Amino acid sequence: MSKLAVVAFGGNALLRAGQKGTIDEQEDNAYKASKNLVKLINRDYNLVVTHGNGPQVGNILLANTAGYKQYGIPDMPLDVNVAYSQGFIGYLLEQQLRNVLLEEDLDRDIISIITRVLVNKDDPAFQKPTKPIGPFFTKEEAATMMQNNNVTFREDAAGRGWRKVVASPTPLVIFNRMSIEKIAREGHIVIAVGGGGIPCFYEAENKLQGIDAVIDKDLASALLASQIRADKLFILTDVPKVCLNFNTPQEKTIDRMSIAEARRYLEEGQFGEGSMGPKIRAAIHFVERSGKDTIITETTLLGIDNGGTRVTIV
Repeated sequence: MSKLAVVAFGGNALLRAGQKGTIDEQEDNAYKASKNLVKLINRDYNLVVTHGNGPQVGNILLANTAGYKQYGIPDMPLDVNVAYSQGFIGYLLEQQLRNVLLEEDLDRDIISIITRVLVNKDDPAFQKPTKPIGPFFTKEEAATMMQNNNVTFREDAAGRGWRKVVASPTPLVIFNRMSIEKIAREGHIVIAVGGGGIPCFYEAENKLQGIDAVIDKDLASALLASQIRADKLFILTDVPKVCLNFNTPQEKTIDRMSIAEARRYLEEGQFGEGSMGPKIRAAIHFVERSGKDTIITETTLLGIDNGGTRVTIV
């Protein structure tokens, strides 16, 4: 019987540091990522693929800003920009997955689902936005936008300018999760929860509304994995295994860790908030709720025995 896996790609899997972001670059990256996904299909996994969108949304915001400055075209809200990125990243992944499946003589439908995710409008994250997005501005430009648009900007710690910061609320419900599970268990590949999902809340009873926020894509992927009863969650990053004392002479890789160990390392500050910390918390979320394992690793080690770091109940 086939197993069900959720595979969470980072946005950098498609648009890497130092690249301009051309379609040719992103298609090539999507193709390479898809070649590694086939390893799991060959190990009898049905797949749900999720992805980040940080670099892509940054570019969308830059284009919005340029359009506003030059032509007065109104900015689109962040929830719409996330939906935009889900559409074009889903297309890129679908196309390159199809190319790889044809090469491997595999027959699967590939379905991208524009995914909304419910958040709580009273989430404490909305009182203290911390997630930087988009381009840098001068202090004067930031002040003008804060005055005119009811948004928050903060100065970058590296002195590169001021950036808009938004809330990153906790995901509560993945919409269309039953369809996602059904399609995947029938043997087709589903692409969902792009960029952590489009954040929405109940503005009134029975009335949903998008909201200016971003959802952590690893946490949303872990929630989806638990809600569709996945057998395994793969969280992909740019290192083969999780490390203690990362990037120091005392660096040590971890092959396996329990939830208790993962929590202790988090409390010790071993995992940075801008890097491994959210992935560890997402792994804990899934393992606690499912009793199944999470694997944190890099793309090339997908489907390889003992590849990556395994987070387990005990």
